Amino acid sequence: MSVLRQILARPLAVFGLLIVLLTVIFALFAPWLTPYEPDAQMFDGLTIEGAPLPPSAKFWLGTDLLGRDLFSRLVYGAQTSLIIGIVANGAAVTIGAFVGITAGFFRGWIGAVLMRFTDLMMAFPALLLAIVLAAIFKPSLWIVALVIAMVNWVQVARVIYSQAVSLSERDFITAERSLGAGSWRILYHHILPHMVPTLLVWSTLGIATTVLLEATLSYLGVGVQPPIPSWGNIIFENQTYFTSAPWLVFVPGAAIVMLALGFNLVGDALRDILDPTLKGKN
Repeated sequence: MSVLRQILARPLAVFGLLIVLLTVIFALFAPWLTPYEPDAQMFDGLTIEGAPLPPSAKFWLGTDLLGRDLFSRLVYGAQTSLIIGIVANGAAVTIGAFVGITAGFFRGWIGAVLMRFTDLMMAFPALLLAIVLAAIFKPSLWIVALVIAMVNWVQVARVIYSQAVSLSERDFITAERSLGAGSWRILYHHILPHMVPTLLVWSTLGIATTVLLEATLSYLGVGVQPPIPSWGNIIFENQTYFTSAPWLVFVPGAAIVMLALGFNLVGDALRDILDPTLKGKN
């Protein structure tokens, strides 16, 4: 509760938290908040010339190139972004934490092999590697989440490795070993609890990166495939109407930016609150 009170005392963090909560509410209650099904093509959803309709009382954000309600697709697209953001980032943090703690605490040849593999993965541009992996596997919601997790765990592993190395050399760890404590006891009772703040911050900040990467992959056509609505593939589908119907690009683009901003603001606040080295500097 102390952490929550400190977050609520920061206006920017509160703003970010409101964005995240609003997105979660829209995603959870999408069937009740949307006037139409996301893939329903309306007979009156296009002009006589076959162009998308602008925002109106019936279609709050207008329609897309197939006459589907843009508002409904955006709300359902929030589900896609949050599912991939949480699942992919959760998997990335779990893999990165396991690799980093194992390499940093046990050291030896195990640590050397794990960190050289991590360095090898970091040598590849994340976006390029994600595109290649997404092209190899048939793109779907869960495949995209898996691909993003496979390219995002390396940063977490590096940070956790550095912390594990530092902690394993602290005096209280040396004292525990001298008292006969085993490696697993030290790891479970002393190393892991010190990692919780870092993992919590990375879990929050990483969702923003994951949302942006998913939108990028969907925009490039190797992410979540239609008819499943995704903010990225909404932009991809409607980019030809950028000049005549700009709302089809700007509105989902703004949603992506706002959600990433929300998670970043909350993550920054958590980092400032939980990192003792930053206390007193803000």
